[in-house]
Amino acid sequence: MLNWDDPLAAAKPGASRLAGILPTSESPDDRLDTLPSPRADYRTRFQSHDTRAHARPGQGLVANLNLMESAGAAPVVAPDPFAAAANQQAELSIEDPLIPGSHQEPDQGAAGGATGLESLELGAGRVRVDDKKIINCRADLNQLVPFKYDWAWQKYLDACANHWMPQEINMNADIALWRDPNGLTDDERTIVKRNLGFFSTADSLVANNLVLAVYRHISNPECRQYLLRQAFEEALHTHAYQYVVESLGLDEGEIFNMYREVPSVARKAEWALPYTQHLADPHFNTGTRENDQTLLRELVAFYVIFEGIFFYVGFVQVLSMGRRNKMTGTAEQFQYILRDESMHMNFGIDVINQIKIENPHLWTPEFREELVTMIRDAVAMESRYAHDTMPRGVLGLNAPMFEEYLQFIANRRCAQIGLPEQYPGASNPFPWMSEVLDLKKEKNFFETRVTEYQTGGALNWD
Repeated sequence: MLNWDDPLAAAKPGASRLAGILPTSESPDDRLDTLPSPRADYRTRFQSHDTRAHARPGQGLVANLNLMESAGAAPVVAPDPFAAAANQQAELSIEDPLIPGSHQEPDQGAAGGATGLESLELGAGRVRVDDKKIINCRADLNQLVPFKYDWAWQKYLDACANHWMPQEINMNADIALWRDPNGLTDDERTIVKRNLGFFSTADSLVANNLVLAVYRHISNPECRQYLLRQAFEEALHTHAYQYVVESLGLDEGEIFNMYREVPSVARKAEWALPYTQHLADPHFNTGTRENDQTLLRELVAFYVIFEGIFFYVGFVQVLSMGRRNKMTGTAEQFQYILRDESMHMNFGIDVINQIKIENPHLWTPEFREELVTMIRDAVAMESRYAHDTMPRGVLGLNAPMFEEYLQFIANRRCAQIGLPEQYPGASNPFPWMSEVLDLKKEKNFFETRVTEYQTGGALNWD
């Protein structure tokens, strides 16, 4: 029999409601007198052990001060996070000669818009729909409604409805196949490990970009609401890769450090990092044409290129294995991840296009040409990744097929953000990927979770 403490002990006759905290040999009035003051040494007065190291849920109530000591230092939030920037702006007013009426007087506040951390102003007016903008908005970000961008809120609701967890997917067949010496070829094993190595780091990079950079500069609460959900999903994806690695018994160090050891994986991570570093600079603020273009460029880098191009060789490779009844659990994990990433990319493209609508002066011919160069470079880089992961061809796939597929994907990405087609005549050599993206597949409900699953609260029972 397990030696658990009696959970009802405190409810038994004679037991103190605060057993373990208050003395039991004194009357209730005496106990109140013996409660320690905030200046008392809680560790010696209440417990003989160091609660900073040992306080655990289920051990009963402990002194609050001890509990908070174990939690570490609380974050300090500046009441006016852009005070320094406002002081700098006071020295120099900003005027863009290409934008009529763009002159900003020094006393208008900090560039870059609101953050949601500003000091409260009692009696301030309520937020109106017309006050809202994607970037450089000074309306209160803590007021979610009224909605201006219904598409952003709907994407948040759709993402919540599509909630899933890695442990829900059965990995038994994958484990048996991976352990079988004749289950997979060396090339097939390379594909699995390379893609786990790239994606496990890639989704962490995307999460860091969202939390440390993008979120700060998007000055719209319904868009931020989706960004918070996306950040959770990026963590969920990293969890999924870890779950696959653990299930298959792979070398965790080899997989998660691959972006430092394998050149084709490292190149893509190295390409993405500078874009996060720019926006995460605490001295960077939007509000000028140059800085607003920097934000727009880096949104394109992550949403259109990193998530919209760099992920697709790996998706095709792993999902192709699943179509051949190999590594079906891993492929199903990737299928759910693909569903999430498709929503991430579409949200990012909507944000990019909305910024263009509200700030047409940013979309200059020179800027568009710069974005085209970025996309073409990305296609070349991802093509090299395809050659590295499958130098001899496998699963009916080969690297030249991926070159055409990447050109086809790049044409679609260009069209989605209003850039000219770059690879005329490029076709899709993997038409089955469109079916996967639609996520309408027949599955045995009792063997696996249907991919178009939604949470019960989102279902329409009419």
